[in-house]
Amino acid sequence: MSPREIWIAYMTIVRKEVQRFLRIWPQTLLPAVITQSLYFVIFGHFIGSQLREIHGVSYMSFIVPGLVMMAVINSSFSNVVSSFYGAKFQHHIEELLVSPTPNWTILAGYTTGGVIRGLIVGTLVFGVSIFFVRPEIYSLPLIVFFIFMTAVVFSLGGFINAIFAEKFDDVSIFPTFVLTPLTYLGGVFYSVNMLPEFWQKISKLNPVLYMVNGFRYGFHGFSDVHVGISLLILCGFMFALIYTALVLLEKGTKLKS
Repeated sequence: MSPREIWIAYMTIVRKEVQRFLRIWPQTLLPAVITQSLYFVIFGHFIGSQLREIHGVSYMSFIVPGLVMMAVINSSFSNVVSSFYGAKFQHHIEELLVSPTPNWTILAGYTTGGVIRGLIVGTLVFGVSIFFVRPEIYSLPLIVFFIFMTAVVFSLGGFINAIFAEKFDDVSIFPTFVLTPLTYLGGVFYSVNMLPEFWQKISKLNPVLYMVNGFRYGFHGFSDVHVGISLLILCGFMFALIYTALVLLEKGTKLKS
């Protein structure tokens, strides 16, 4: 395929993905905003008013980056896993696989759709937070980098999950038993420095911790882990997931009968 044809194929997939989640926005965008708003009210306002400051900022300000990141993670992952598995289930993914469209273009198209939904939801959640707390920005480039890269990583994760899923139940197993615990234990609602030393070491095995703290550093200028390590881990996960997804597409794992 020529570069122009590849671009058309890529934009076709992206357009389909974006139109899909915008068409059913009450199911894809609104629930995340409502859920995170409840977190702001319950944890940030009611519980946070009884807690001391963390690293010199109010508890409400402390949890804002984590709640935004949690919304981005869940939205980008669920968008790709549901869309790509739906294509498998309805058996029209075969038409895309037998076309001359390169595998990396297919992967990029679905990933971009997940990233766009994740960023839209993250922006909406951040907009809601303005009603509760005055936002602080320490480093805008780091904020943009971490939110974009996290959306990419979990969009890729959703793509791989969809490849291995054989029934609808398989789509929810990973988010329920892996993704949700990692997110809640990733320092969204607390600083790991508040934990006993043993649990601090255990927490630092959680990759979500580095994403949340890197994003939080962009707002407040402090982090429970070194920002440079967070950058390396995020980039490492992205390249590893890209490689894995492309290998699975090339082999046709769970895609070719």
